Amino acid sequence: MIPAERQRAILALLSNQEVISISELTRQLDVSHMTIRRDIGKLESDGRVMSVSGGVQLTETIHSELSHEAKITQYRNEKAEIGIYASSLIKQNMTVYLDAGTTTLEIAHQLTLRDDVMVVTNDFAIADFLMNNSECNLYHTGGKVDRKNQSCIGDKAAKMLRGLNIDIAFVSTSSWNQRGISTPSEDKVLVKQAIVASSQLNYLVSDSSKYGKIATFHAVDIDCFDKVITDRRFPTSSTQDLSERGLEVVTV
Repeated sequence: MIPAERQRAILALLSNQEVISISELTRQLDVSHMTIRRDIGKLESDGRVMSVSGGVQLTETIHSELSHEAKITQYRNEKAEIGIYASSLIKQNMTVYLDAGTTTLEIAHQLTLRDDVMVVTNDFAIADFLMNNSECNLYHTGGKVDRKNQSCIGDKAAKMLRGLNIDIAFVSTSSWNQRGISTPSEDKVLVKQAIVASSQLNYLVSDSSKYGKIATFHAVDIDCFDKVITDRRFPTSSTQDLSERGLEVVTV
């Protein structure tokens, strides 16, 4: 059986079973552990599956994002730890981009005493917090308003970002895998692509619950990021796979 046939067989097996162990796949397909690992690696890089503890499962597809109010109640401790670590990477006098999201809001919470940085954001909650609780220089992108996520999206926001030179960008997402980040909103793609093109350093900040999910519109390749900052629940096998591609994964 050639690799493409084995990979189709793996997908067929997963369509009938939520998680399959590596040992079960080697038995059913009558190949070595290493061969199955290579096949899974290819499927994972294509965004079709994700490795989990003890096996592999299909990538979950999302068709819409939760509202800001719903997101802020989820994984609060993990997001807070990510925010503390991420803020420690912001050096003196940097220009920083905080992408819309509740994880990046946690980074903003750590900047109340930083009067040396300039913060750019497309998020209204972040802008409101920093406006009332910090002395940093603050810019909002403006643009088309996404009421549900309390942010600005679309070409107007992207145009503003394309006109800036950002030192470090913290990019959020509701869905990502080994291929990159994706979104149910086409207007968000423009913003994600504009910021990674405008920033010298791009860090993906995401709790582990977002990993292994995929949405309709592919936004940014995973190789565009310099570092991933996530929590300790992130799969060890996925950390190893990303590290082999030269991407540093920090779990906090």
